[in-house]
Formats: sequence, structure tokens, C-alpha cells
Amino acid sequence: MSDAVLTLNDGKRIPQLGFGVWRLENEEAPAIVGAALEAGYRSIDTAAVYGNEAGVGRAIAASGLPREEVFVATKVWNDRHGYDETLRACEDSLARLGLDHVDLYLVHWPVPQRGAYLDTWRALMRLREDGRARSIGVSNFTIEHLERVIDATGSTPAINQVELHPRFQQDALRAFHAEAGIVTEAWAPLGRGGVLDDPAIRAIAEKHGRTPAQVVLRWQLDIGNVAIPKSATPARIRENRDVAGFALDADDLARIEALDDPAGRMGPDPETFGT
Repeated sequence: MSDAVLTLNDGKRIPQLGFGVWRLENEEAPAIVGAALEAGYRSIDTAAVYGNEAGVGRAIAASGLPREEVFVATKVWNDRHGYDETLRACEDSLARLGLDHVDLYLVHWPVPQRGAYLDTWRALMRLREDGRARSIGVSNFTIEHLERVIDATGSTPAINQVELHPRFQQDALRAFHAEAGIVTEAWAPLGRGGVLDDPAIRAIAEKHGRTPAQVVLRWQLDIGNVAIPKSATPARIRENRDVAGFALDADDLARIEALDDPAGRMGPDPETFGT
């Protein structure tokens, strides 16, 4: 099992391998998130727009785990940008989750055309001061967006959660994160399954006696990312967590690095999404 943790720039710690719940129905969430917690996951990543915060909250409550042992992240959606509206959005998320705080609160997308993400970020700073969010970060921000936030507020996000997988490795953004002290968190860490049939990934998996998904997740952790794979299948939930006990060598890493494609983005472009 992988129980590695990373220390954020605010001194808080986050499990390096978490469980994502995108496209998980609210009614499914208690059972599936419960299975993830039973499998050993201790970090759950949700969002207001996913519509499953209530189900996630029920799973956490039913697990019997102490609150401090489960790292919970959620996000403010694009239609609730702005200082006051973001504060209200967080309260709404906490109510749905049944919690008095989250461990991480993120700006889900910058929506630069609205020009409000600085006010949204200032609201997150207030939420951190009030204790409703222990750590704060962003999602899908580019280097330009990050620089603007840091320059305008003097506050550096703890995390930037972005699309990142072997076919879209975001090297320039990761280098900026490393210099600024921002943890890189990968959504769609398995490329939504699209990279798992790649011959190079399959060959590495065969070499180590592992599955392609385990190889890609091992790569994510080895290069220093937080990864949040999602699955609704209990066996795959357990498989995705079982990534300890083997290491990728230099040849493996080079073969995976060679899969990077500047046109490999699958999700929306942060410069235009949300307009």
C-alpha cells in the first residue's frame, strides 16, 4: 500500500494517492467512497459541480474513521466566483458534506474572461483564516494565472490540480510549481484509461508483473505528483491503491517521458473554459 504523504507550503500534509469522484452519482457515492476508504484511501477529492458532496459526506460519516484521518477536498464552481459568493459556496459545500471544515478548498477553474478569480482567491484566504478550509489551492490554472494570484495577493496556492498523464505531462507548469513551492496534483492521472493500452506502458507493466494502471500511478508518484484516480469498481479501486513494492527504473521513466504530446490534452483549455 502507498501511504506516502507530501508536505504543502503551509505545513499541512496530503496523502500522495487519493480517490477522485468525478462522474460518481450522489446515490452511488456512499458505497463506492466507502469501498475506497475500506481499501485504505485516506484522501477524497470532490467538487460542488460533481453533485455528490452529500454522498461523500455520508460515506465518511459511516466509515467510523476519525475526521482527522480523512483528507477531504472540494472546489468552488465557475458560477460562484467572487468574494462573497465564494464564501457562501463553501458554506453550502460544508453543509452538504456534513463537515465543519475541509482539508483543501480549490478554485475549480480560473474562468479568466470573468475576471473574478482574484476575488475568489481572496475569499479562500479568508476561509483559511477562519479554519473552514485548512489548506487552499487552485485547479486548472496556467502559469500566467498563478503569477497573477501570487503577485496580487502575496499568497501562493498550496496545490494546482491539473490534467496530467503520460500523454500530457505539463513539464513547464510542473517546473514553475517546483520553483514556487506548489504541489502538482494530477486529475485524469490515467488519461481516462486512454494510455493503458499504449504498447510502452503495457511492456513496462509486463516487465514488473503489474497492471498498466499501476505503472502509470507509480510514475505519477515517482515524479512527485499527487494523483487522484477514480473507479467505481471495488477490485480496480484496490488495484489502483496497490502501487507500492516496485520501482520504475531509468529506462521505464524515459519510455514514459517519450509519450508526452503537446496536443495530448483531453479536457478543456483553461484559457477559454467557462465563458
